[in-house]
Amino acid sequence: MIKARLRAARAVWRGWSRWRRVATAAVLGLAVLLVPVASAALALRLQYAGEPSAEARTRGRDAVWLGHAWVDGRKGEADVAGLAQLLAGTGVRDLYVHAGPLEHDGSLDPARYPQARTFVENVHRTLPRLRVQAWLGDVVAPEKDGLHLDRPDVRDRITASSGQVLAQGFDGVHFDMEPVHSGSDGFLALLDQVHAVTAARGVPLSAAAPQIDPLPGLHAAGLAFSGHAKWWSQAYFAQVARRVDQIALMSYDTSMQLESLYGGYVAQQTTLALEVTPPGVDLLMGLPAYWDDTFSHRGSAETVSAAVRGARLSLSRNAPGRQAFGLALYVDFTATPEHWAAYRRGWGA
Repeated sequence: MIKARLRAARAVWRGWSRWRRVATAAVLGLAVLLVPVASAALALRLQYAGEPSAEARTRGRDAVWLGHAWVDGRKGEADVAGLAQLLAGTGVRDLYVHAGPLEHDGSLDPARYPQARTFVENVHRTLPRLRVQAWLGDVVAPEKDGLHLDRPDVRDRITASSGQVLAQGFDGVHFDMEPVHSGSDGFLALLDQVHAVTAARGVPLSAAAPQIDPLPGLHAAGLAFSGHAKWWSQAYFAQVARRVDQIALMSYDTSMQLESLYGGYVAQQTTLALEVTPPGVDLLMGLPAYWDDTFSHRGSAETVSAAVRGARLSLSRNAPGRQAFGLALYVDFTATPEHWAAYRRGWGA
């Protein structure tokens, strides 16, 4: 019976014209490619389904990245007063203030932050409950011409730069070094070294982290095909999280083209991060408070509302009682009133 059907199918196939056979083969090939894509999209859409728990609200451990204007003299005391009004009633506890960038050798020119001490003092006076962390970063070798984290002398200078900003009154150090490749031993060694400094002073060390492999091994495949370190393995994310007091996952620039898929992706990323972040380490999920319209960032899809809802859904399902959790807005100089309203509306107390 089966053999007869196969013979009949072959006869039909041979009876078709060459162009009809080519077109049919193309359609079948496209279907083979689309099935896994459609399955992945459905999985993300399901991650975004349902309603978050009413308890999945701010824990008072949120953060916002602030640009360089706060420490180079372009902003002053009146701007700090405006910042206080903007943050009133939110769960923001940490300000990541850009005090760099670091030089490629790991050193930091004090001329880059002439008003840092004044800014920190103004914040401490106006917003005494907030911590002001110095945001330090640079591009990273081997993918970029930048920091060679495998070199002890570079790590030593970055450690000295961290002590340098703490001496200006900052309440912590926040690293955003990109792109650190998954598995980088040099980055882990740097975190161990600097964490010893911050712990001795009783202040936090935090780090911005790329997204976690949405599929196992994707970081290696992505690096092999594109030469770019887009993701970390979940295991490496865990290694970094164990070496800091806060880890902020940069859950944006995802190439998601629909808001529902982006929200589902954030929910998935939150789940992957929650699974491996130690209970005593603050996990913060990044919010895209900026607009762009490229393949990697579709502004109509990557919204603050979708990111907040995705994070809340995952928190509700996986760790409803976890207190060491927050959201972090990127970045103050692009954030609009609508971005802040979406954050407050979705995550406020």
